[in-house]
Order: sequence, then structure tokens, then C-alpha cells
Amino acid sequence: MELSWLIKLRIAAAAAVGAALIYGVGWHVAGSSDRIGDMAYGRATPLVVLAFLAGLIGYFVSWPYGREIGILAAPSGLAVWAFRSGSMANLIQQNPTAAQRQVLVASLRFEPIFWLIVVAAGFAGVLLAQKIRPSLKLKELKEEPDSSAAKHLNAIVALVGSCVIAQFCIRICAQDIRMSDSELGSVMAQPAAAQVAFAVLVSFGVAAFAVKKFLNVSYVWPALASALVTAFGMYTYAKNVQYLARAWPAAFFSDTVASVLPVQMVAFGALGSVAGYWMAIRYVYWRKHEMN
Repeated sequence: MELSWLIKLRIAAAAAVGAALIYGVGWHVAGSSDRIGDMAYGRATPLVVLAFLAGLIGYFVSWPYGREIGILAAPSGLAVWAFRSGSMANLIQQNPTAAQRQVLVASLRFEPIFWLIVVAAGFAGVLLAQKIRPSLKLKELKEEPDSSAAKHLNAIVALVGSCVIAQFCIRICAQDIRMSDSELGSVMAQPAAAQVAFAVLVSFGVAAFAVKKFLNVSYVWPALASALVTAFGMYTYAKNVQYLARAWPAAFFSDTVASVLPVQMVAFGALGSVAGYWMAIRYVYWRKHEMN
């Protein structure tokens, strides 16, 4: 899929639909005012419905490539939500004691599951729209079909590999001020929201590119890996929370990955996964055809 000006307009339209519904409407319906970056889970159902509608409408506004572009609507809306949600340092500051931070970290380990449900709802809306009015399906390069066992193995490897690649890249791209520490070796300051967005987008883009190129799997697996990356980051932070609460301000973390809010990880991770997937397809096509 060439990124012509018309394709770019379709992408922008789908993203605008997601931003208008999920952030424009959803923030006021489901957002929580008592904790930055938090979700009022009792009011979460409307957000899932809005994500579904975003995918449904995004499919039609990006016609005839609704399946490929419409899926960007929900994560694009979440990306705007993520920018509005403050930072992990804000949450840590609101929970100054080590005990409070332990409770906070324990809750954040599972929060990415909810945001993945929101993204999945957007994809479900795209699938329903496709049933209503089938669209063109972009042709991928034909490859030898894998056996069922190989597909399952590739999916597992893609999930684990995406976690490893994304964590490694985030630690490189999201670094802010680094300070030496006698016990932890070093601690990192909270990066800015724009830097977090860039780091997560690039990291999951690289992961999706790699697993598509070498394992021929969907962008679904890198997107799912965003939940595991957050869980690992929270686990690392929890191990050192007693020391960090005693020795360092709230804006410092033992692991850069822990400075990313779950909604930021899922939203930008999903967008990066889709982008990396299509970049891999384009790269393989270029290698096979345009280099000859």
C-alpha cells in the first residue's frame, strides 16, 4: 500500500474519528478526575462502545481500504487520551509512601488488559463494517503456508520476541536524565510525553517489522506484547520501590519502561505495531521486485 496523498487523507480521517469519539466524547464520559491517567472502571463500558463505533465509522471513511486503515481509529483516539493522561511521575507523586506505591503498581500491572479491550473493540467495529460492505483486500506476497504447529510456535516466539525487542528499544529511546546510584547503578528521570510516544511507537514498530519479516505473523502479537512489557516494567519497579521511595524523588525510576503509563504503552504500541507490519510488507516487496 503506497502512502499516496489520498491514503494519507484516509489515515488522517480514521484517526480524527477515533480522536473525536474516544477522547472528545469518552474522556468526559469515562475519564476520572481524581487521579491522572486513571480510568473510572465503573464507566468503562461507554468507552468500549465508542471504540467499537470508531472502528465502524473509521472503516467507511477510509474506504476502500477500511480493513487496513480503519483499525487505526481506536488506538489513535487512545493516543490523544494518553497525551492528556499526564505521566507516571504524576501518579507516583500522588502516592508518596512505599506502601501506596506498591498498591499502585499492583493495579497498573493489569490495566493494559482494559486498554487492549478498547483497541480490540475498535477492530471488532471494523470487522462488522466489513460484513456490511466488503472492501478491497490488499494482496500480500504469496508465501509457503506454515503448518498449524509452526503457526502456533511462530505466534509464541513473536509475542516473546516483541516483548524483548520493545523493552530494549524503549530503554534506548525513552531515556531522559540518568543519575548514578550506589545501589541500583543508575536511575532515570521521567521522560516527556512526546518522547514516550516516540519511543513506544518506534520500539513496537521495530518489533512488528522483525516478527513480520522473519516469522510472517500479524501485528496482533506485538500489540498484545504491550501488556506484557508494562507488566515487566511494573515488576521491576516494584522490586525497588522501597529504596526509590526513600532515596529518590517520584520522578526517578530504576527502569525506563516503568515510566510509561499503560494507556501510553497500548495506544502507541498498537499504532507502532501496525506501522511496522506494513513497513515489513513494503520492504519484502521492494527486495523482491524493485531491486531486480
